[in-house]
Amino acid sequence: MTRRPYRLVRVLSSALAAGTLLTTAACSDDGGTDGSRVSGVAASQAAGKRQTPSPTATLTTDRARTALITEADIEDDWTQVKDTEADNWHDSLLIGRVDVSDFLTAKAQAADCQRLLDSLFDDDLLGRPSGASELRGFEQGDSRLLYQVASYERTDPQDSLNWMANLPEKCDQFTVTDDGEQRTVQVVENTPPGVGDAREGLRVTVRGRTGGTEATLTLDVAAVRVGDDAITVTAGGLDGDENDSVEQAARLGTQRLKDVLAGKTPSPNPGEVQ
Repeated sequence: MTRRPYRLVRVLSSALAAGTLLTTAACSDDGGTDGSRVSGVAASQAAGKRQTPSPTATLTTDRARTALITEADIEDDWTQVKDTEADNWHDSLLIGRVDVSDFLTAKAQAADCQRLLDSLFDDDLLGRPSGASELRGFEQGDSRLLYQVASYERTDPQDSLNWMANLPEKCDQFTVTDDGEQRTVQVVENTPPGVGDAREGLRVTVRGRTGGTEATLTLDVAAVRVGDDAITVTAGGLDGDENDSVEQAARLGTQRLKDVLAGKTPSPNPGEVQ
């Protein structure tokens, strides 16, 4: 698989920080999905999209940048990094080829799991934005958090959210191989806060060897749609469990986006607007 630069995830240790972070994707042994759950999720999200008035303002580059969260919006000791640094975060452990033999409906399921793996690596979980897009990165110890605000006015972000909803069942566990190293990837549902018009969350865990050392990478992911715009939060690292920070970033970040689209200026103090 062609190696490409990646932007996210937490570092294994200072030795791994130089270019080895983990990627994820996951797949299922039982080639099917729970049709009632999936259709229910999709129906609920589609209903939300129909009933929620679309924001009146277009998400421009300036508005997207204003909608980005700050250190004040997330708990603990996160420190904002330079945009150029966040844009060039790399993670060689997020590179790999999904083992098709892990799946009952091989090609179809493996393709979804490979898409997850690649989209985490490329930082385009909801697909490539069709409009304005801005991102911001934060560090806390060896953990990393990447936050993105983007417009998908010409590519429906709901389709990607519906795809995400299926992954815990279609891609619950699978094997990925890169340069002869095998890693086990698991994907489970991770419920995000009830904000925005629709939302999905995942926890992706990758276990394997890197540089001769056993490592486990845990990534918490949340995506929230507001009209045709969306935010995506991905955080994690080798110590695992950054879910609290992801939830807070998703909750306060969604409000910031809504404020910006309503013509308001987000306050430096979370929860307030000017």
